[in-house]
Amino acid sequence: MSAPDPDAVPLRDAATVLLVRDGDDGLEVFMLRRNLQSDFVGGAYVFPGGAVDPPDRGDTLEPWCEGRSDAEASTRLGIEAGGLAFWIAAIRESFEESGYLLAYGEDGELVSLDDPVVAERFVAHRRAVDQGERSLVSVCEEEALRLAVDSMWYFGHWITPEGAPRRYDTRFFLAAAPPNQIPVHDDRETIAHVWIRPTDAIERQRAGEFTMLPPTIASLRALLASETAAQALEAAAEMVDVPTVQPRVIMDDGGVRIVMPGDAEYDEAYRGDRSLGTWPSAEARSAAATTAGERIERLARTEEGNG
Repeated sequence: MSAPDPDAVPLRDAATVLLVRDGDDGLEVFMLRRNLQSDFVGGAYVFPGGAVDPPDRGDTLEPWCEGRSDAEASTRLGIEAGGLAFWIAAIRESFEESGYLLAYGEDGELVSLDDPVVAERFVAHRRAVDQGERSLVSVCEEEALRLAVDSMWYFGHWITPEGAPRRYDTRFFLAAAPPNQIPVHDDRETIAHVWIRPTDAIERQRAGEFTMLPPTIASLRALLASETAAQALEAAAEMVDVPTVQPRVIMDDGGVRIVMPGDAEYDEAYRGDRSLGTWPSAEARSAAATTAGERIERLARTEEGNG
Protein backbone atom coordinates (compact mmCIF):
# COMPACT_ATOMS: atom_id res chain seq x y z
CA MET A 1 0.00 0.00 0.00
CA SER A 2 1.44 3.38 -1.03
CA ALA A 3 1.87 6.13 1.55
CA PRO A 4 -0.68 8.97 1.55
CA ASP A 5 0.30 11.97 -0.55
CA PRO A 6 1.26 14.72 1.94
CA ASP A 7 0.27 17.35 -0.63
CA ALA A 8 -3.19 15.94 -1.25
CA VAL A 9 -6.10 18.26 -0.48
CA PRO A 10 -8.39 16.57 2.07
CA LEU A 11 -12.10 16.32 1.32
CA ARG A 12 -13.92 17.64 4.39
CA ASP A 13 -17.51 16.95 5.33
CA ALA A 14 -19.68 20.08 5.49
CA ALA A 15 -23.32 21.06 5.95
CA THR A 16 -25.46 24.02 4.90
CA VAL A 17 -29.03 24.98 5.74
CA LEU A 18 -31.47 27.07 3.72
CA LEU A 19 -33.84 28.82 6.11
CA VAL A 20 -37.13 29.87 4.52
CA ARG A 21 -40.13 31.94 5.54
CA ASP A 22 -43.16 33.64 3.99
CA GLY A 23 -42.57 37.32 3.26
CA ASP A 24 -44.98 39.98 2.04
CA ASP A 25 -44.35 38.98 -1.59
CA GLY A 26 -43.98 35.23 -1.15
CA LEU A 27 -41.27 32.75 -0.22
CA GLU A 28 -38.02 34.23 1.11
CA VAL A 29 -34.69 32.60 1.92
CA PHE A 30 -32.05 33.76 4.38
CA MET A 31 -28.60 34.60 3.03
CA LEU A 32 -25.33 35.83 4.50
CA ARG A 33 -22.51 37.74 2.84
CA ARG A 34 -19.06 36.40 3.62
CA ASN A 35 -16.31 38.71 4.80
CA LEU A 36 -14.60 40.44 1.88
CA GLN A 37 -11.21 39.52 3.35
CA SER A 38 -12.02 35.82 3.66
CA ASP A 39 -9.67 33.52 1.76
CA PHE A 40 -12.65 31.30 1.01
CA VAL A 41 -15.29 32.80 -1.34
CA GLY A 42 -14.79 36.26 0.13
CA GLY A 43 -17.73 38.59 -0.52
CA ALA A 44 -20.02 35.82 -1.77
CA TYR A 45 -23.64 35.45 -0.69
CA VAL A 46 -24.15 32.06 0.93
CA PHE A 47 -26.43 30.12 3.25
CA PRO A 48 -25.36 29.43 6.85
CA GLY A 49 -23.01 26.47 6.92
CA GLY A 50 -19.52 25.12 7.29
CA ALA A 51 -17.38 22.09 8.03
CA VAL A 52 -18.55 19.23 10.21
CA ASP A 53 -16.39 19.47 13.34
CA PRO A 54 -15.44 16.69 15.79
CA PRO A 55 -17.93 17.90 18.46
CA ASP A 56 -20.72 17.36 15.89
CA ARG A 57 -19.99 13.64 15.84
CA GLY A 58 -20.41 10.86 18.36
CA ASP A 59 -22.85 8.29 19.73
CA THR A 60 -23.68 10.47 22.75
CA LEU A 61 -25.32 13.18 20.60
CA GLU A 62 -28.33 11.22 19.35
CA PRO A 63 -30.37 11.70 22.59
CA TRP A 64 -30.24 15.46 21.99
CA CYS A 65 -31.74 15.15 18.51
CA GLU A 66 -35.50 15.15 18.07
CA GLY A 67 -37.14 12.62 15.78
CA ARG A 68 -34.18 11.32 13.75
CA SER A 69 -31.65 8.64 14.66
CA ASP A 70 -28.14 8.36 13.29
CA ALA A 71 -29.14 5.20 11.44
CA GLU A 72 -32.04 7.01 9.78
CA ALA A 73 -29.91 10.06 8.96
CA SER A 74 -27.12 7.90 7.53
CA THR A 75 -29.54 5.92 5.36
CA ARG A 76 -30.99 9.17 4.03
CA LEU A 77 -27.52 10.41 3.05
CA GLY A 78 -26.44 7.06 1.63
CA ILE A 79 -23.56 6.51 4.06
CA GLU A 80 -22.86 3.73 6.55
CA ALA A 81 -22.84 5.79 9.76
CA GLY A 82 -22.35 9.28 11.16
CA GLY A 83 -25.07 10.94 9.11
CA LEU A 84 -26.63 12.76 12.04
CA ALA A 85 -23.45 14.85 12.35
CA PHE A 86 -24.39 16.72 9.15
CA TRP A 87 -27.72 17.80 10.63
CA ILE A 88 -26.01 18.84 13.89
CA ALA A 89 -23.30 20.77 12.05
CA ALA A 90 -25.88 22.67 10.01
CA ILE A 91 -27.70 23.71 13.19
CA ARG A 92 -24.47 24.72 14.92
CA GLU A 93 -23.22 26.74 11.95
CA SER A 94 -26.58 28.51 11.63
CA PHE A 95 -26.41 29.44 15.31
CA GLU A 96 -22.81 30.64 15.09
CA GLU A 97 -23.13 32.62 11.85
CA SER A 98 -26.65 34.01 12.06
CA GLY A 99 -27.99 33.53 15.57
CA TYR A 100 -30.82 31.31 14.34
CA LEU A 101 -31.05 28.22 16.54
CA LEU A 102 -33.09 25.25 15.30
CA ALA A 103 -33.90 23.71 18.67
CA TYR A 104 -37.00 22.89 20.68
CA GLY A 105 -37.64 24.10 24.19
CA GLU A 106 -39.37 22.09 26.91
CA ASP A 107 -42.75 23.14 25.48
CA GLY A 108 -41.96 21.37 22.19
CA GLU A 109 -41.84 24.64 20.24
CA LEU A 110 -38.81 26.16 18.53
CA VAL A 111 -36.99 28.14 21.19
CA SER A 112 -38.21 31.73 21.51
CA LEU A 113 -35.73 34.54 22.06
CA ASP A 114 -38.30 37.33 22.38
CA ASP A 115 -37.44 37.92 26.04
CA PRO A 116 -34.41 40.27 26.18
CA VAL A 117 -32.97 38.43 29.19
CA VAL A 118 -33.20 35.07 27.39
CA ALA A 119 -31.86 36.60 24.18
CA GLU A 120 -28.81 37.99 25.99
CA ARG A 121 -28.14 34.60 27.57
CA PHE A 122 -28.17 32.96 24.15
CA VAL A 123 -25.82 35.63 22.79
CA ALA A 124 -23.31 34.41 25.36
CA HIS A 125 -24.01 30.77 24.40
CA ARG A 126 -23.51 31.58 20.74
CA ARG A 127 -20.21 33.35 21.38
CA ALA A 128 -18.90 30.45 23.46
CA VAL A 129 -19.86 27.85 20.83
CA ASP A 130 -18.37 29.95 18.05
CA GLN A 131 -15.09 30.33 19.91
CA GLY A 132 -14.89 26.64 20.74
CA GLU A 133 -15.25 27.21 24.47
CA ARG A 134 -18.24 24.89 24.73
CA SER A 135 -20.26 22.54 22.55
CA LEU A 136 -23.75 23.03 21.22
CA VAL A 137 -24.87 19.97 23.18
CA SER A 138 -23.72 21.59 26.42
CA VAL A 139 -26.03 24.50 25.60
CA CYS A 140 -28.84 22.00 25.08
CA GLU A 141 -28.09 20.46 28.48
CA GLU A 142 -28.14 23.82 30.24
CA GLU A 143 -31.26 25.14 28.49
CA ALA A 144 -33.17 21.80 28.27
CA LEU A 145 -33.26 21.91 24.46
CA ARG A 146 -33.46 19.27 21.76
CA LEU A 147 -32.03 19.89 18.29
CA ALA A 148 -34.77 20.16 15.65
CA VAL A 149 -33.27 17.70 13.18
CA ASP A 150 -36.73 16.32 12.43
CA SER A 151 -37.76 19.58 10.75
CA MET A 152 -34.73 19.76 8.42
CA TRP A 153 -35.00 18.09 5.02
CA TYR A 154 -32.08 16.79 2.97
CA PHE A 155 -32.07 18.95 -0.13
CA GLY A 156 -28.78 18.84 -2.06
CA HIS A 157 -25.30 17.32 -2.27
CA TRP A 158 -22.30 19.06 -3.82
CA ILE A 159 -18.61 18.09 -3.86
CA THR A 160 -15.90 20.68 -4.55
CA PRO A 161 -13.96 20.02 -7.78
CA GLU A 162 -10.65 18.20 -7.62
CA GLY A 163 -7.77 20.65 -7.88
CA ALA A 164 -9.29 23.23 -5.54
CA PRO A 165 -7.16 24.55 -2.65
CA ARG A 166 -10.00 23.53 -0.27
CA ARG A 167 -12.47 20.74 -0.87
CA TYR A 168 -15.79 20.00 0.81
CA ASP A 169 -18.37 17.24 0.60
CA THR A 170 -21.40 19.37 1.44
CA ARG A 171 -24.95 18.33 2.28
CA PHE A 172 -27.69 20.95 1.89
CA PHE A 173 -30.77 21.04 4.12
CA LEU A 174 -34.02 23.03 4.08
CA ALA A 175 -35.83 24.25 7.21
CA ALA A 176 -38.35 26.84 8.31
CA ALA A 177 -36.80 29.80 10.10
CA PRO A 178 -37.60 30.01 13.83
CA PRO A 179 -40.40 32.61 14.09
CA ASN A 180 -39.38 34.21 17.38
CA GLN A 181 -35.70 34.79 16.75
CA ILE A 182 -33.87 37.74 15.20
CA PRO A 183 -30.82 37.09 13.00
CA VAL A 184 -27.53 38.83 13.75
CA HIS A 185 -24.57 38.02 11.48
CA ASP A 186 -21.34 37.39 13.34
CA ASP A 187 -19.37 40.34 11.85
CA ARG A 188 -16.39 38.05 11.55
CA GLU A 189 -16.94 35.39 8.91
CA THR A 190 -20.03 37.21 7.65
CA ILE A 191 -20.63 40.95 7.26
CA ALA A 192 -24.28 41.23 6.22
CA HIS A 193 -27.52 39.27 6.02
CA VAL A 194 -30.66 39.52 3.95
CA TRP A 195 -34.06 37.88 3.55
CA ILE A 196 -34.72 37.72 -0.16
CA ARG A 197 -36.97 36.02 -2.70
CA PRO A 198 -35.04 33.34 -4.62
CA THR A 199 -35.94 34.93 -7.97
CA ASP A 200 -34.62 38.32 -6.79
CA ALA A 201 -31.36 36.78 -5.59
CA ILE A 202 -30.87 35.07 -8.95
CA GLU A 203 -31.59 38.29 -10.83
CA ARG A 204 -29.10 40.20 -8.68
CA GLN A 205 -26.48 37.55 -9.39
CA ARG A 206 -27.11 37.84 -13.13
CA ALA A 207 -26.79 41.63 -12.84
CA GLY A 208 -23.43 41.25 -11.10
CA GLU A 209 -24.71 42.61 -7.79
CA PHE A 210 -24.48 39.31 -5.88
CA THR A 211 -21.52 36.96 -6.05
CA MET A 212 -22.82 33.41 -5.75
CA LEU A 213 -21.34 30.02 -6.53
CA PRO A 214 -23.05 27.24 -8.55
CA PRO A 215 -24.39 25.28 -5.53
CA THR A 216 -26.03 28.42 -4.18
CA ILE A 217 -27.61 29.31 -7.51
CA ALA A 218 -28.84 25.76 -8.09
CA SER A 219 -30.36 25.67 -4.59
CA LEU A 220 -32.17 28.95 -5.20
CA ARG A 221 -33.50 27.69 -8.52
CA ALA A 222 -34.86 24.60 -6.77
CA LEU A 223 -37.04 26.92 -4.65
CA LEU A 224 -38.57 28.73 -7.62
CA ALA A 225 -41.36 26.18 -8.01
CA SER A 226 -42.67 26.95 -4.50
CA GLU A 227 -44.77 29.99 -3.68
CA THR A 228 -44.71 29.48 0.08
CA ALA A 229 -42.35 28.11 2.70
CA ALA A 230 -44.78 25.26 3.39
CA GLN A 231 -44.74 24.24 -0.27
CA ALA A 232 -40.94 24.27 -0.38
CA LEU A 233 -40.68 22.18 2.79
CA GLU A 234 -43.28 19.72 1.55
CA ALA A 235 -41.42 19.31 -1.76
CA ALA A 236 -38.13 18.73 0.07
CA ALA A 237 -39.74 16.22 2.43
CA GLU A 238 -41.01 14.24 -0.56
CA MET A 239 -37.64 14.06 -2.34
CA VAL A 240 -36.50 10.48 -2.78
CA ASP A 241 -33.22 10.81 -4.68
CA VAL A 242 -30.83 13.72 -4.12
CA PRO A 243 -28.23 13.78 -6.93
CA THR A 244 -24.58 14.22 -6.04
CA VAL A 245 -23.09 17.04 -8.10
CA GLN A 246 -19.32 17.32 -8.52
CA PRO A 247 -18.08 19.94 -10.98
CA ARG A 248 -14.65 19.46 -12.56
CA VAL A 249 -12.09 21.89 -13.94
CA ILE A 250 -10.34 22.41 -17.26
CA MET A 251 -6.99 24.19 -17.47
CA ASP A 252 -6.21 26.03 -20.70
CA ASP A 253 -4.65 29.30 -21.86
CA GLY A 254 -7.45 31.19 -20.14
CA GLY A 255 -6.69 29.60 -16.76
CA VAL A 256 -8.96 27.33 -14.79
CA ARG A 257 -12.54 26.85 -16.01
CA ILE A 258 -15.19 24.95 -14.10
CA VAL A 259 -17.33 22.49 -16.07
CA MET A 260 -20.52 20.82 -14.89
CA PRO A 261 -21.86 17.28 -15.31
CA GLY A 262 -23.32 17.07 -18.79
CA ASP A 263 -20.83 19.53 -20.31
CA ALA A 264 -18.91 18.21 -23.31
CA GLU A 265 -15.54 18.65 -21.58
CA TYR A 266 -16.55 17.06 -18.28
CA ASP A 267 -14.85 13.69 -18.90
CA GLU A 268 -11.64 15.41 -20.03
CA ALA A 269 -11.32 17.53 -16.88
CA TYR A 270 -8.64 17.40 -14.22
CA ARG A 271 -8.66 14.41 -11.88
CA GLY A 272 -6.28 14.29 -8.94
CA ASP A 273 -5.81 14.87 -5.22
CA ARG A 274 -3.45 17.85 -5.40
CA SER A 275 -4.31 21.52 -5.61
CA LEU A 276 -3.68 23.03 -9.02
CA GLY A 277 -2.08 26.01 -7.32
CA THR A 278 -4.33 28.49 -9.13
CA TRP A 279 -8.05 28.89 -8.79
CA PRO A 280 -10.64 31.31 -10.17
CA SER A 281 -11.91 33.99 -7.81
CA ALA A 282 -15.38 33.86 -6.33
CA GLU A 283 -16.38 36.64 -8.73
CA ALA A 284 -15.11 34.69 -11.74
CA ARG A 285 -16.91 31.54 -10.63
CA SER A 286 -20.09 33.52 -10.07
CA ALA A 287 -19.91 35.08 -13.52
CA ALA A 288 -19.54 31.63 -15.09
CA ALA A 289 -22.26 30.04 -12.96
CA THR A 290 -25.36 31.73 -14.34
CA THR A 291 -26.62 28.60 -16.10
CA ALA A 292 -25.45 26.11 -13.48
CA GLY A 293 -28.93 25.70 -12.06
CA GLU A 294 -30.42 24.84 -15.44
CA ARG A 295 -27.76 22.22 -16.06
CA ILE A 296 -28.23 20.62 -12.64
CA GLU A 297 -31.98 20.52 -13.20
CA ARG A 298 -31.36 18.65 -16.45
CA LEU A 299 -29.03 16.25 -14.62
CA ALA A 300 -31.67 15.57 -11.96
CA ARG A 301 -34.36 14.97 -14.57
CA THR A 302 -32.06 12.58 -16.46
CA GLU A 303 -31.34 10.59 -13.29
CA GLU A 304 -35.04 10.43 -12.45
CA GLY A 305 -35.75 9.16 -15.95
CA ASN A 306 -33.10 6.49 -15.59
CA GLY A 307 -34.29 5.42 -12.14
